[in-house]
Amino acid sequence: MKIKTILLTSAILTLMLVGCGKKAVTPPQTTPPETTPNVVTTASVVNTATAFEKAISSKGTWIIAITKDLAIDSNLVVEGEYKNGKKDTAGKDIIKRKIALYSQDENRKVTARFILTAPKLTFSSPMGSIEHGTFKGDLYVSANNFQLIDATVDGNVYFTTAEAKSTFKMDATSKVTGKQEMKK
Repeated sequence: MKIKTILLTSAILTLMLVGCGKKAVTPPQTTPPETTPNVVTTASVVNTATAFEKAISSKGTWIIAITKDLAIDSNLVVEGEYKNGKKDTAGKDIIKRKIALYSQDENRKVTARFILTAPKLTFSSPMGSIEHGTFKGDLYVSANNFQLIDATVDGNVYFTTAEAKSTFKMDATSKVTGKQEMKK
């Protein structure tokens, strides 16, 4: 009888400890998850060269917005295919990659324009754009459907493929101070 009481008490205590104990809590993720090409991501607002270079990588974000003038001494490459979280009229995800060289207010009015300076910027992401600011250096366009939107390239624009050149667009407020030509 004494053994039954001890076993029963042990069983009840074990159930109470298991049932009433704290649940293990998974800590919040402190590093961003690895992204793969063709993913939906959020914007990356940056103010340092290191953060900018990380944001334009294939593990970066679909939109990279700088908050001040940035001068970077190395050649830059914008890589990766990203969805911007919106759908087109057919219901397909919209592919987009944007470098935003400006800040805006709550009404989306441009409130400040910034200058990004680098010797060379190669844009390899499809459906890319540089918007509302100035890039100082040579721009190499390797992807299709690249756009300048209210932006200045203070340098040359080189196209690495005929299709990149034929699908390039710039609006009436954009300008290129140098030449625009094919270069491999």
